[in-house]
Amino acid sequence: MARNGSLMKITAMILIFLISLFILGAFAPLPSLSHHSSQFHSNKADEHKFQIAEDMFWKDAEAFRIIGGDLHYFRVHPEYWEDRLLRAKALGLNTIQTYVPWNLHEPRKGQLVFEGMADIVSFLKLCKKLDLLVMLRPGPYICGEWDLGGFPSWLLAEKPAVRLRSSDPAFLLLVERWWGTLLPKVSPLLFSNGGPIIMVQIENEFGSYGDDKAYLHYLVKLARNHLGDDIILYTTDGGTRETLEKGTIRGDTVFSAVDFTTGDDPHPIFKLQKEFNAPGKSPPLSAEFYTGWLTHWGEHIASTDATFTARNLEKIFSLNGSAVLYMVHGGTNFGFYNGANTGANESDYKPDLTSYDYDAPIRESGDVDNAKYKALRRVIAKYSAEPLTSVPSDNEKTAYGRIKLDKISFLYDMIDLKDLVDVVESEYPISMEAIGQIFGFVLYASEYTPNINGSVLSIPKVHDRAQVFISCSEDSGKRPMYVGVITRWSNKPIDLPYLKCQSKTSLFILVENMGRLNYGPYLFDKKGVLSSVYLDSRPLYNWKMLPIPFLNLNGGQKINPIIENAKVEFHEGSVKKNKKDKEKLHPDGPEPAFYTGHFKIDKVTDTFISFKGWGKGIAFVNEFNIGRYWPSVGPQCNLYVPAPVLREGENTLVILELESRNPDLIVSSVDGPDFTCGLSSSKNRKF
Repeated sequence: MARNGSLMKITAMILIFLISLFILGAFAPLPSLSHHSSQFHSNKADEHKFQIAEDMFWKDAEAFRIIGGDLHYFRVHPEYWEDRLLRAKALGLNTIQTYVPWNLHEPRKGQLVFEGMADIVSFLKLCKKLDLLVMLRPGPYICGEWDLGGFPSWLLAEKPAVRLRSSDPAFLLLVERWWGTLLPKVSPLLFSNGGPIIMVQIENEFGSYGDDKAYLHYLVKLARNHLGDDIILYTTDGGTRETLEKGTIRGDTVFSAVDFTTGDDPHPIFKLQKEFNAPGKSPPLSAEFYTGWLTHWGEHIASTDATFTARNLEKIFSLNGSAVLYMVHGGTNFGFYNGANTGANESDYKPDLTSYDYDAPIRESGDVDNAKYKALRRVIAKYSAEPLTSVPSDNEKTAYGRIKLDKISFLYDMIDLKDLVDVVESEYPISMEAIGQIFGFVLYASEYTPNINGSVLSIPKVHDRAQVFISCSEDSGKRPMYVGVITRWSNKPIDLPYLKCQSKTSLFILVENMGRLNYGPYLFDKKGVLSSVYLDSRPLYNWKMLPIPFLNLNGGQKINPIIENAKVEFHEGSVKKNKKDKEKLHPDGPEPAFYTGHFKIDKVTDTFISFKGWGKGIAFVNEFNIGRYWPSVGPQCNLYVPAPVLREGENTLVILELESRNPDLIVSSVDGPDFTCGLSSSKNRKF
């Protein structure tokens, strides 16, 4: 009896062991990535290929684990591309993943830009030089906390309207033209051609948005036409059955990768992933392993524990998985390119910070002497097929001290709606995109007959933030009076006081584009006044609209007369000596004004400009748009200024302050970031 019982126990143990092998076999650690024994036989033709077989990646006929990271060339100054890539390589990465934002490369229809920040070919060649592979994400939609998810805003002005991210023939034709330019540029850099590109993504997380398989199949066909049949095409979707059903193309035509929240158990997600790939074609890959998270204005800065992050990366590696860190280096949303999200509805608007630090292991300024970089590096070192290179020291940063600013001019001193050639007239207000503008501000102007008891102004739909001013129409030489703000997120009417005018009262509405939505169902995010404007419940007619775009990265747009005048003034170092300048700075409350300051540098290094004590605005250093500041809301207090923007000798800072200036007219050059400004509770976020 005892003997039979022992036999039964042994039999049961063997069965349990065999069942375990069956269930977990696909995720067992590789015995040896460099000498894996398998049925995948190499030959001469496989020596310069990147392939998928036996649920593994193979590079030059050797088993290969992708240890990657997202690093976006358009969020890093080009002179720092190599610096950041070397830091990623020292972390242990063998692959860089990057989006390609359509709007950076074709800001206006037919105007193609591939220089400066947009020189993607040089970036890819640099990856090759540093022996880093590339996973390319050309969209056409990228999300990425980037304005309109990478779509150029002129798509929103097409007539008839096109349906983004769909098989709408009009939209597909525009995508075909764009990819017809982009893909031939990158095709020589495919791995099979001796370049670094091992995989090319089709769309991005489409399963979280729609279920238009005809659209995905069209993109696959278009990619194959330009890139050939050897390149691995892939999709990335959330690790749920619903998103994978909608966003993937079953079979072996396109490899289906997954992403999921850091901390989720990767085992069942990788098991689910196998269902959406052909047999033997499903190496477990987390195409976005989140090292941190994004932050909106008015929130606490996002952070993720270093030990927690590293521990969860090791879980993926222990299952024979590959992973791409999102982000390995976040960088900066220079200019006006930050995106935005929504909550419950289109009005629950949440714009992103200028900083895209993301709490990534390589910080916004390139720093790697931090707990997260070290913790991730220790894990990666255990699984890397190659010894890790030495870690570069952090770049030097200098606090150049206080910068005294002088007022150049009030914004309204530089506007004459009668003489400016850019003014557009219409019976009703029209959007920023409809007047051919990409970023910045639009000034809407009209007139009304005043009510002795005052009036109530309402704008049902404004994107995103409108400052309202009034003046007597006959006082064309006098600046208007500030009366209040109407925002997309609160949209509360404001009271217009009675002005005793000889004729009509002039109404001015300065609308700021704070970043287009980059994710979700409201991607058709036009900017400006998008409805009628009502005075005491009656619509106002006969509008003049003046675009005020300012300078942006690779925009290629003509300089607006307003900013041109401001540039002339600060370059000449002059301040108008007229009656207007003798008036106090804010006669009737906040008023947009230009300020400039000069600071000398003996040794050029990175720095940060602190805007503590200021309200809200945009800043330019040596005519480079370093982004938006908003310390009154926070959490970001300082804007990062990379050393290549600066120069030895005199440097110039120009800002447009929209609201409340620092009373001392001082900003400070400091040696580090600061995310402690604004509200103490994100639950009480108020813009």
